[in-house]
Amino acid sequence: MLAGTGSDVGKSTLAAALCRIMLQDGFHPAPFKAQNMALNSYATPEGLEIGRAQAMQAEAAGIPCHTDMNPLLLKPQGDHTSQVILNGRPIGNRDAYDYFRRQGRDELRRAVCAAFDRLSTKYNPIVMEGAGSIAELNLRDTDLVNMPMARHAQADVILVGDIDRGGIFASIYGSIALQTPEDRQRIKGILINKFRGDLRLFDEGRHMLERLCHIPVLGIIPHLTDMHLDAEDSVQLAIKARTRAQGRVNIAVVLLRHLSNFTDFDTLERDPRVHLFYTTNTDDLLASDIIILPGSKATLSDLHELRRNGAAGAIIRARNAGATILGICGGYQMLGVEVRDPHHIEGDIERLPGLALLPVTTTLTAEKTTRQVTLRGGMRGYEIHCGETHPCPHAQDSPFLTHSDGTPEGYRADDRCMGTYIHGILDNPPLINRLLAPFKTKLSQPPTPLDPQAFKEEQYNRLADHVRKHIDMKKLYQILTQHD
Repeated sequence: MLAGTGSDVGKSTLAAALCRIMLQDGFHPAPFKAQNMALNSYATPEGLEIGRAQAMQAEAAGIPCHTDMNPLLLKPQGDHTSQVILNGRPIGNRDAYDYFRRQGRDELRRAVCAAFDRLSTKYNPIVMEGAGSIAELNLRDTDLVNMPMARHAQADVILVGDIDRGGIFASIYGSIALQTPEDRQRIKGILINKFRGDLRLFDEGRHMLERLCHIPVLGIIPHLTDMHLDAEDSVQLAIKARTRAQGRVNIAVVLLRHLSNFTDFDTLERDPRVHLFYTTNTDDLLASDIIILPGSKATLSDLHELRRNGAAGAIIRARNAGATILGICGGYQMLGVEVRDPHHIEGDIERLPGLALLPVTTTLTAEKTTRQVTLRGGMRGYEIHCGETHPCPHAQDSPFLTHSDGTPEGYRADDRCMGTYIHGILDNPPLINRLLAPFKTKLSQPPTPLDPQAFKEEQYNRLADHVRKHIDMKKLYQILTQHD
C-alpha cells in the first residue's frame, strides 16, 4: 500500500508507476483503492463505474479495469453531499456527516474487503493506494481505505510524503508516530516525492529521517515535468492560459462548478493545431473558435449558474457569430430546449430552460447509464449519465454519431453545433479532424496523425523509467517478499 501524509502527495501517480514497473519485471499486478472520491470516473467493460485513477492504473498494469479495483466511489454533488457508488452501481446520495458515522460502515467494510479478496485471487502483487492522510485520528474508527484496509490485506505500507509543500520531517514522523503500535509496524518504507533541485542536498535529510523513524527511505523522486497522465481532480484547470494563440484553433471548455470527466479533453489539448483553455469569462468565450460544454455532476445547478454569470448568453452569441459549439454529456443536455427533473434526482428544481441551440429535451432519470461503446468508423468511448435526451416533436432526425449497431447517438444541428453523450469521443483522431475541419485555413500546421493509446504507453513507460531510477526496487521487492 502506498499511504500518504496528506492528499495530493502523488500516491495515484506512484501507484501507476509501480504497476508498470512490476509489469515490466514479469509480474501480473493490479491496482486497488477501497474508496475514492472524484468526479472523474470511467466505465468498465461490464458497464460499471469506477474512479478514473484506478482505470488509468489498470492501463499501466496492462489489464482491463474492473470495479473490484475501486469498489467504493464517492462523487461529490455539493459541499456536503456525494453520490455513493458501490461495486460500480449508485446506491444513493449521502450527507458527509451521515456517511462518516459508524452506522452502516460494517456493510461497506465487508464489501470493500470482499472486492480486494476477489482481486487478489487473480493478480499478484496488488498495488494498493490509500486516501488522504493516514493520521486522521477523528476518522480512524470509520476508515475503510487506509490502515484498516492494509491490515485486512496484510499489506506492507510505504509512506509517501510531498517535500514540495514543505514540512516533510514533521509530516513523515508525525504520520508514523500517530499510528497504533500494530499499524506502525506495518509501515516498512518511506518515499519522498516531488523533489526539486539537486538530490545530493537531501542526503543528510534522508539519514535523519531513517534515524528518526527507524524505517528506510526507499527513494527520493524528483518532480517530473511534462508528464501527461489522467488526473483525479480539476483544481489546476482554471490556471491554464486563456490568451488566444495565433495559427491554432482556440478552444474554450466551459469551466463548470461541477465539471466531470475533464480527461475528455487531454488528447485534444495535446494536438499541435489546438490551443485549449478553461473559462467562464464571457469575453474569452466570444473570442473562441470552438466552445465545448463538458460533463457535469449537477446539470441543473450548472445550467442555472451559466445563466446567472452570463456565460449562457455568451455561448448563444458566439454560436450566432459562427463559433462551433459542442456539448458532451451534461453539456449536451444543457444545449437542448429544456432539462426536466420530475423525480428530483438532482434537487428541488424540476425544470429549467436550456440554451435551445439543439432541438432536444432531457428528462433526468434515477437509473444511470454506464457502458463502453463502439461507434461506426471504429471510434470508441463510454457513457456515464443519468437522463434520456430525445428530439423535440417535429424536429428532424439528425444524429451526431452512429453506434456500430446502427442506432443513432447525439444530435447535430449542423457542422458547427452538436451534442453527444459519449465521453472519450475526442480521443478519436477522426472526430478531432472533423471538429477542426472548418478552421483549416487558419492553421499554421498541417494535420498530424494522433495515436492516443501509443501516447499513453509512452507516458507510462517514461513514468516507470523515472521512478525506477530513483527508487530502490531491490529493497522494495525484499520488503514485499519478506515474511515474519
